[in-house]
Amino acid sequence: MNEDRAGRRTTGMSREELLALPAAIDLETGNRALALGRSKGYELARRGLYPCRLLRLGNAYRVVTADLHAVLGVAEAARETD
Repeated sequence: MNEDRAGRRTTGMSREELLALPAAIDLETGNRALALGRSKGYELARRGLYPCRLLRLGNAYRVVTADLHAVLGVAEAARETD
């Protein structure tokens, strides 16, 4: 998790954390990257409204990291710096 200047935890993830993610991540990590609360993230997933493509594996959801990068604009930012 990120910290603000006072050392308090903040929601979301840094660009470096996002780029280090594997190909698919659990819904909790996706929620954190999108600054969504647990309840809201699961609600969106159940309703088919999650902002990224999800994979359903048994009872678990997995977020496709490439889609997460696209939603957050991380993929474009990474290409611009190369």
